[in-house]
Amino acid sequence: MGAAMETWIYDFLIFAGVGFFAQLIDGALGMGYGVISSTVLLATGVPPAHTSASVHAAKFFTTAASGTSHILHGNVDRRILIILSIAGSIGGIIGAMVLVNVSAGAIRPFVFGYLGVMGLVIIWRGLMFPANKTIPGKFIAPLGTAGGFLDAIGGGGWGPVVTSSLIGAGAAPRFVVGTVNAAEFVVTCAVVSAFAATIIFGVWQEAHGIMDHLTAVAGLVIGGVPSALLAGWLLKVAPRKPLMIAVGLLICSIAGFELSKVIF
Repeated sequence: MGAAMETWIYDFLIFAGVGFFAQLIDGALGMGYGVISSTVLLATGVPPAHTSASVHAAKFFTTAASGTSHILHGNVDRRILIILSIAGSIGGIIGAMVLVNVSAGAIRPFVFGYLGVMGLVIIWRGLMFPANKTIPGKFIAPLGTAGGFLDAIGGGGWGPVVTSSLIGAGAAPRFVVGTVNAAEFVVTCAVVSAFAATIIFGVWQEAHGIMDHLTAVAGLVIGGVPSALLAGWLLKVAPRKPLMIAVGLLICSIAGFELSKVIF
């Protein structure tokens, strides 16, 4: 076996492991896949726009599996699903358009800073004790738009922003996680379509080399889909608080390390 093939297999297995772990967490908490995957890709030197496009390409498959699992397990609120899907898609498209028009070097520190903040948000939400309330649509729509925008900019963040905010506002965790996961598939489709359009119409000037990340995408998909299929079941049995705190600490650690290299 040649050295190139060995390197490809090694990289593929690493990203498959990341995809499996990240989606396992996401299925249980409603957040984590995009943020964890993006943090790892960025830490390996992948430009922010390429990272977001690659992670969303992988999420196309994992969110389809996860959303289906939550629907089958009765974890979805249709009213919230419709509002989040529409608002999140609008925000995601805007975020993708902004990202491809900004220099990778200029935005990289801000993306890591954002991911670090998301890690803190996950830890904070893990320490909260949510109630069960009906959340008004006028709160859900702008939240979905903001979540979609930040998700496209950072390659992840839909879950930490939307899931944590809805749970923090008092919505039932089970239905929030299931609904946000199902809506994420629609938002992901919108973001992937936006990235594809920027390539087709020549808007994305730094799109060259995007195909170099196919190994990462394939690994994230192959690793993520099996655990995504368990999402509905995981939501019912996983211990939320320790998982959220552990994931938040992991993300903060990686983001902090990468930011320190930029600053110092």
